[in-house]
Formats: sequence, C-alpha cells, structure tokens
Amino acid sequence: MLLNSTKSIIVFSIVATSLSLPLSYALSQGKSEMPFGGSQDVAFAKRLWSALKSADIVGANRINVRPFEGNEPHGSIQQVLDTNVKVQKRTGRVIVKVNHMGEGADIDTVHANPNKYVAAYTVMFKKPKGYDPENQDWFWVKYNPDGSLDTNPKGMMLAGRVAKGMDEGCIACHRSIGGDDLEILKK
Repeated sequence: MLLNSTKSIIVFSIVATSLSLPLSYALSQGKSEMPFGGSQDVAFAKRLWSALKSADIVGANRINVRPFEGNEPHGSIQQVLDTNVKVQKRTGRVIVKVNHMGEGADIDTVHANPNKYVAAYTVMFKKPKGYDPENQDWFWVKYNPDGSLDTNPKGMMLAGRVAKGMDEGCIACHRSIGGDDLEILKK
C-alpha cells in the first residue's frame, strides 16, 4: 500500500509542477489566471471559431486557397488566409493556417481535396491594443479539424497567450524566428 501511495504522490507532484510553470509566469506578471487555456480564453476561442466558420474561413466549406509547402509544427502542406473577421462587436485581423499532414498530402492533392488531410487550424487573431503588447496583441489558438480546441501534452487548452514566457509553443517559436510582427509563413 505504501508503494501505491508513493507512486500517487510522485505522479501528483509531476502534474502539479507541469501545471505550475504557466501559473508561476502569470503570477509574476501580477495576474491570477494562466496566460492561456483559461475560461475566458476558451470562451473567446469558441466565439472566434463560430465567426470563422460563418465567414467560410474554416470548416468543410471554407475558401480553398492555393496550398504551399510548409514546415513543422504546422504541417508539410499549408493554406493561409489573412483577412478581417467580426467576433461579436469587434472586427479584427485574423491569420488562419490550415495545417495538412498525412500520406499522399502534396500541393496538388490538398488543393483538389482540401478537407482530406486537415490536421489542425492554427489561428492568430489581433485583439485590442493592450491585450499582450509584448507579442503584438495576438490571440493564439489551435483547433482540431472539427473545431474543438487542441490541448498540449499537459492537457491545457491552446487558446490565448499560448506558451507565453515558455521556451516552446506558439509565441516562443514565432519570436525565435524573428520579425516584429510575429507573422511567419515559413522558416
């Protein structure tokens, strides 16, 4: 019985530590909520998906733009649409990457059958000035092909200031590649 208790304590300790990193960052910034995956981020991400779907920017009936060869983590083939979308009462700029992966996915097959190889939608939405000035006020979100929110290996929903202050994740990757605008199509 002591062995099972010890294993439970170790597992709990690992989970608690992995979840505490984003929270530690948030607390160091004077905030009580993690920089991503919180209830407000999730609620906004759901409203954003609905607006994107209504505008035919995501989903089975989305606008089919010409794909190009991409790179990880966004997929070997990508389609990108940059436009404005209205979410509730605010219109903002949005960049949507449709990430395609899988056996047989190439530029021509993806263009001919744009829904067959969709692995994820990665989205940047420009929030009002002051939302996250260090990162150009972008709201980051990763959706599964069905519009549900994707999660990281720790189970945190990928919506909001994704991985802000961390070594890996949306913001870290876009910042490391360079460019003040954080808008990157290809390494």
